[in-house]
Amino acid sequence: MTKASRIGIGLGLGAAAAVVGMVMFAGPKAGADPTDAVQVARGKAVYAERCASCHGARLEGQPDWQSRKPDGRMPAPPHDASGHTWHHPDDVLFEITRKGISAFAPPSYESDMPAFGNLGDAEIWAVLAFIKSSWPEDIRHRHAAMSERAKK
Repeated sequence: MTKASRIGIGLGLGAAAAVVGMVMFAGPKAGADPTDAVQVARGKAVYAERCASCHGARLEGQPDWQSRKPDGRMPAPPHDASGHTWHHPDDVLFEITRKGISAFAPPSYESDMPAFGNLGDAEIWAVLAFIKSSWPEDIRHRHAAMSERAKK
């Protein structure tokens, strides 16, 4: 075998090892997949710990969620199909979760929704996958189409 052949084989093996390493160690892909049972289960656990106290154990939101409370703030909305969560693209839902609603609201708007920047990206996507897993198929399709349009 010539020296050039050995170098070529070595470079090829090195490139293959790099690809395998990227696939194995790249971490979870961004996005919320309501059909991914592992992601949904992780999201259900994080939701129960971090979100259910306001948004409800069954994603039902707080009572009378469309009317202001005495302090002027809005109650936590439901995340099931009866709410408006599915009216927002994935990237907006992700950023609201990470930064809080104040990142999208007018400067004087006050909300009880905290920022969850202390959660990792994979945890936020998992919560969103859990929420989306509760939606009927037609709403999932409409939401997916809207999220795709928002990327353009």
